[in-house]
Amino acid sequence: MTAVVSSAAGLLSLLEEDHDDIKRYALQNLDKVVHDFWFQISGSIASVEALYEDEDFAQRELAALVASKVFYHLGELDDALTYALGAGDLFDVNDQSEYVQTLIARCLDKYFELRGKEVEQKQEVEIDPRLVAIVERMLDKCCEQGQSEQAVGVALEARRLDKVEEVIMRSSNVTATLKYSLKVCQELLINRDFREQVLRLLVRLYEGVPEPDVINICQCLMFLDDALEVAKILVKLLQGSEDDELLAYQVCFDLVDNEMQSFLIQVQGHMDAVPAPHAPPPAAEDEPTVMDTDADGEAAQAAPLLPQPTLSPEEQAAVDAWQSKMKKVKDILSGFRPISLQLDFLYTHNHSDLQVLKNIKACVDGRVSVTHSATIMANAFMHAGTTVDTFLRENLEWLSRATNWAKFSATAGLGVIHRGHLEKGQALMAPYLPRNGSSGSPFSEGGALYALGLIYANHGQDIRTFLLEALRNTGNEVIQHGACLGLGLAALGTEDEEIVEDVKNVLYTDSAVAGEAAGLSMGLLLVGSGSDKAQEMLAYAHDTQHEKIIRGVAMGLAMISYGREEAAETLIEQMTRDQDPIIRYGGMFVIGMAYRGTDNNGAVQKLLHFAVSDVSDDVRRAAVMCLGFVLMGVPHQCPKIVALLAESFNPHVRYGAAMAVGLACAATGLRDAMSLLEPMLQDSVDFVRQGALIALSLVLVQQPESRVSAFRKRLEKFVGDKHEEVMCKMGAIMATGILDAGGRNVTIGVRARSGYFRRTSVIGLAIFTQYWYWYPFAYFLSLTFQPTAIIGVNRDMAMPKFSVNCACRPSLFAYPPALTAEKKSETSKVPTAVLSTTAKAKERARKKEAEKKATTSSSSAAKAEEPKAEAAGDKMDTDAPGTATPGEEVAEAPKKEEPSSFVMENPGRVVPAQVKFISFSADSRWAPVKRDSPAGILVLKDLTPGEPVDLITSEAAVVPEAAAAAAPAAPAAAAPAAAEPAAGAAADDEPPPPAPFEYRPS
Repeated sequence: MTAVVSSAAGLLSLLEEDHDDIKRYALQNLDKVVHDFWFQISGSIASVEALYEDEDFAQRELAALVASKVFYHLGELDDALTYALGAGDLFDVNDQSEYVQTLIARCLDKYFELRGKEVEQKQEVEIDPRLVAIVERMLDKCCEQGQSEQAVGVALEARRLDKVEEVIMRSSNVTATLKYSLKVCQELLINRDFREQVLRLLVRLYEGVPEPDVINICQCLMFLDDALEVAKILVKLLQGSEDDELLAYQVCFDLVDNEMQSFLIQVQGHMDAVPAPHAPPPAAEDEPTVMDTDADGEAAQAAPLLPQPTLSPEEQAAVDAWQSKMKKVKDILSGFRPISLQLDFLYTHNHSDLQVLKNIKACVDGRVSVTHSATIMANAFMHAGTTVDTFLRENLEWLSRATNWAKFSATAGLGVIHRGHLEKGQALMAPYLPRNGSSGSPFSEGGALYALGLIYANHGQDIRTFLLEALRNTGNEVIQHGACLGLGLAALGTEDEEIVEDVKNVLYTDSAVAGEAAGLSMGLLLVGSGSDKAQEMLAYAHDTQHEKIIRGVAMGLAMISYGREEAAETLIEQMTRDQDPIIRYGGMFVIGMAYRGTDNNGAVQKLLHFAVSDVSDDVRRAAVMCLGFVLMGVPHQCPKIVALLAESFNPHVRYGAAMAVGLACAATGLRDAMSLLEPMLQDSVDFVRQGALIALSLVLVQQPESRVSAFRKRLEKFVGDKHEEVMCKMGAIMATGILDAGGRNVTIGVRARSGYFRRTSVIGLAIFTQYWYWYPFAYFLSLTFQPTAIIGVNRDMAMPKFSVNCACRPSLFAYPPALTAEKKSETSKVPTAVLSTTAKAKERARKKEAEKKATTSSSSAAKAEEPKAEAAGDKMDTDAPGTATPGEEVAEAPKKEEPSSFVMENPGRVVPAQVKFISFSADSRWAPVKRDSPAGILVLKDLTPGEPVDLITSEAAVVPEAAAAAAPAAPAAAAPAAAEPAAGAAADDEPPPPAPFEYRPS
């Protein structure tokens, strides 16, 4: 029978004995009861500590364990951990008790903190080797139990690359662990330098597995800016089998999806240096290749003295095949092929509803420039990338009311509609562009140059020279404004020194209008570079007196700091401590851009500090807004962090909170975000309601119509209310355009499908927020639009007939129904709907006569048919076909049960929430090279290559020619004559003709 211990006093008295065996006995029993009598033992804790400090005592580790448990119960976790480390192997990390688990967590936190100071802050830190031993024992335990993901997390938090490699190689599924490690590296690692080290390790480990994931390897190398290695991988794939060739094309499509123009240009340059296989070697330098010059000193035609080697048919075929492959790769990397595929999708699947725009136009006063420009802006968003300009063509007189800067904005809107039209973009805008020998409206010309930048955004190699010449050949500040914006967009991130110098010269002219665009353009050109020119720009911002220039330069500095994280801290300190509120305003955006999507605690704390303490409303608004950029990686956290700020007494802070939620939670449809924004629609301040409307539209883009329909009705109410403030109406109109952006086929694509942030999209959102000061900046939102499509292409870059399965109801993610035009003639028909007493009497008389005839007739057929005919003739003119008169019952047609799944043809619309329902048919002829992401552009492998291929013809192929012909004849909108889809949709909305009837005069 086990004795019940009621007190630890007896055991504690034994610690005072001289014999070590008695002390050992006391400690062993105290260890058993310490959790019950720790309060008694704490009074004699000095005796236990003395035993641990006695190096001659054999059981000092046991004393340390008892002391650790006592300090644990006292809440002194640091002391408890110190003694637990002294307990050595007696501290069992496999024990599942609360004591052990708490101290292990404390041990890991302590070790992570020390390693962070050592690795990231470069401090000299002494780490207890016993602490390291416990962490390594924890890692071994995770590996032995098959918990590879937990072990990877611990190793990464500990900044131990050696342990990361060991854990990955010890895991049962190396490929899956590598993929998980890459995901953690993308989303959770805060320090930029350590993240790059991990990526290089993952690339090396990926290359060592039997079947390396080439797509993820190239994504890592792109983040590391190693264009040469990516070019080598692509060349190796192109030289391999047909499967390798298809994989190379898929890699290129995925790289383009990240929108890193400068990196892709470098990859193309490295690939150009690769000679074609079997090509003749270049001539030696010492061989004579040209004849001597003649007497006049002019060089004769170069002529080789030796005959050129000829290629065999096989070698010539190999060279031709290689050149064909290289051309396809260049078409993809240049953006031409993927953009043309997306343009075709947006054109053929355009479901924008012109009736929505017509209703807005009918509700707003055309004489109010703000709502007029907002309607043009909404039209641009709704038709972004579709090349459909039907609304503009049908309302030329209304459109002509735009004057001065409103004309600039309206012309720039054409760039959004034709965004990505790389082949004919310049021809489309030709009627508005500056021409030699003739001068048009500078606002129209400046807007056209800005529109060109929007069309060629991030793919401006072909338009670079034209925009540069336009900038050099003008002295008008409006045209310079448009040219600077166009150059910044077209040469985004290329760090082109020639363009930078020309734009800087415009900045130094000290023109407020041109200087604002020049400062912003320099930021776009040098985005993410951390260039030394940042200090030069900051110095000029202090010298100039123009607020517009200071603000443009400040935002340009934010662009230069994009993704720089800790490297931008010097600039952040300079700008946030400045006396000029406009420079502090830019400092907030520097924090947001430098730490975008990192969830960095330091950045969040700085922004919250300025949000509640700065004396300038603009700075406070910007600080709250930039929380959205920092928290983009964890959108579910943003509503919780800004919830109190959304109730601030300061309307600027409330507006910033609304926009922060809209930016961080864009296209997510998060319920927390909606519940925070919806009450703000009733705010007493107009611009707060405007921000809430725009933010809600950003959150609800491409969400199921069941969740969006109520918001659409509220937008209609805001637009139609004559007593609503103009600012609020502007927000509602813009929100309407954002909801239906790109013909209802695009989303706000902050992240690429690979998981990395799309630089162009984040920058577009940042400059979009500047519409507060300058409405034309709102068009930068089009940079964030990402088509929600699945597009399959074969080896020849053509679209074959290919289908996927969608395991959900067709109505769940269907397009919203089109609006119907209200019938104006209904009001004139109201009097005929009221029955007079005479009409009622006649109706009763006819019914009695019909009953009398029915009883006297000998024909049973007449009995059945005549009342029906009389009843049909008795209906009023206003009765719709198929409606029942009073007392008459109409049987409802049985509803057809909706299928639980359906088949989607190539190309098809797949919204982000729908991706998880998409699957590929096992018996399909076409199999995608990349199966883990059923969205975007997929390269397909033909499993039965011998059979004929059914291809999908491109319906948008004829658009450029029609547009080029129509442009000169339509000065208000040089756009493709692509009204067929919209016109067809409008025709379908017409009411059906009335049912046949027989007229009988009364």
